[in-house]
Amino acid sequence: MSTEPPRHPLPPFSKATAIEKVRLAEDGWNGRNPAKVALAYTPDSKWRNRAEFPQGRAEIEEFLTRKWNKELDYRLIKELWAYTDNRIAVRYAYEYHDDSGNWFRAYGNENWEFDENGFMAYRHASINEKPITEAERKFRWPLGRRPDDHPGLSDLDL
Repeated sequence: MSTEPPRHPLPPFSKATAIEKVRLAEDGWNGRNPAKVALAYTPDSKWRNRAEFPQGRAEIEEFLTRKWNKELDYRLIKELWAYTDNRIAVRYAYEYHDDSGNWFRAYGNENWEFDENGFMAYRHASINEKPITEAERKFRWPLGRRPDDHPGLSDLDL
């Protein structure tokens, strides 16, 4: 049994609490702090992310550190797709550039499963990306949390 305080909102999810959980995840990832983000997952969390399969918070933190060291000016939007008792499905898009200034937009879907204390135990991600020009970017808010009035994925026809 974990001694960590619960991570609200807790399952079972309603539509409102699922949307809240998705936004909290988006905010965390847009903060790009690997150690802080890793705390949203169970100590033995299992991931599938492209060809990598991190397990546990230490590997998740290492993965995110590598990711955000190469995906510069990273900005992400997540949107609820579906939910049930302790599972949430999201779709998302993010934009970043590499160290040569080449811009990309990645699109994906994630399936999440939470434990009873609100920590994510499983994360299965499917991702594809395409090169974009700087002029094609749609995510132009200052680094960090997406402003509340910024359009979401559906609003942007993504």
